Amino acid sequence: MEELIRTNNVVTLSFVGTLLKEAGIQHFVADENMSVMDGSIGALSRRLLVDSDRADEARKLIEGAGLGDELRQLD
Repeated sequence: MEELIRTNNVVTLSFVGTLLKEAGIQHFVADENMSVMDGSIGALSRRLLVDSDRADEARKLIEGAGLGDELRQLD
C-alpha cells in the first residue's frame, strides 16, 4: 500500500475516495477512528492509501481533479 494523502479534511478524503471508487481503484483510509484518541479535535491526520500497483494511476486522477497539492511527495 502507498500513502497518497494525509489530511484532517474529511471532505477532501470523501471526494478523493469517490473519485477512486468510480475509477475502480480500491483504497483504504487509515486512522479514520483516531478521533477517539485525540478527543475529536482533529489533531491526528487520516491517511488515504492505495495498492502500489495503482498508485500512479490514482495520482494522475487526483491531479486531474485539481487536488495535486494534497498529494504526498514521493521520496
